[in-house]
Amino acid sequence: MSKYLNVYLSKCLIVSLLVCLSACEKDIDLDYHQIDPIYVVEASISNSGTEIRISRTNNMDDNNGISDVTGTKVTISDDEGNKWNIPYSRNGFHRMPSLMGEPGTTYNIDVEIEGNHYTSTSTMQRQPKMNSFRFVWMKVASERIMFGDLKIQDIPNEDNWYYMHIYRNGIGYRWALLRDDRNPNKELQQLFSFFHDGRSDDSDVLKEGDRLRILIRAIDQRAYDYLYSLQLMDNTGTNPIPNFTGGCLGYFSAYNQITEYVTYHEADVEEE
Repeated sequence: MSKYLNVYLSKCLIVSLLVCLSACEKDIDLDYHQIDPIYVVEASISNSGTEIRISRTNNMDDNNGISDVTGTKVTISDDEGNKWNIPYSRNGFHRMPSLMGEPGTTYNIDVEIEGNHYTSTSTMQRQPKMNSFRFVWMKVASERIMFGDLKIQDIPNEDNWYYMHIYRNGIGYRWALLRDDRNPNKELQQLFSFFHDGRSDDSDVLKEGDRLRILIRAIDQRAYDYLYSLQLMDNTGTNPIPNFTGGCLGYFSAYNQITEYVTYHEADVEEE
């Protein structure tokens, strides 16, 4: 999610400047260099291991956007009293591949940076299941649109929240969130709008042989609420709800994930 956090950080600065500029009609001298850096923590414990990236925002005149942070300490504990110190790897990452989450277990994370502590909590979910994925042309109003039609089987007898991310040839392409409040315990559908017929944005249109990697994560409500608020930023102009205490950006998620692969062939696209 680093890409989306970078977008978020840029928008936060823009929104702040717009507020300042609209508050008064006279010219205002803005000292960009006085903006304090903000720490960003992207942390997860999943069925494939534990990984935490810690970075820091830069000043507006620094095109790098964020920079990695060293000299940090990361501790994860669970509701059974177990505790792990997650070792530093490199480039701002702490990793422990052997620490895999257990469904139903609640995990707590404590990130210590220069004596300050940033904490969050998340509960590991059970493994999701993909029923099917297809490419399909659908008529929407007066337009013909190609969709990726993803169907997953809801995990029965519990509340569930899902995060789905499609990568095209290794690069993030589409992502979405889904909850099971409309069709619990049954099949859930997510339509990804890929492109409109007749529009030729070469950077976005699928090409013959493109390889799609589909990630489906069962996440908890805290992670869902954070990502949902991040998704709404363009429409609301507000910041995502905090997921960490202590004032840092980012989120912590204990999730169960599956990965599926699909190759795009124009001849396989269905018509509906």
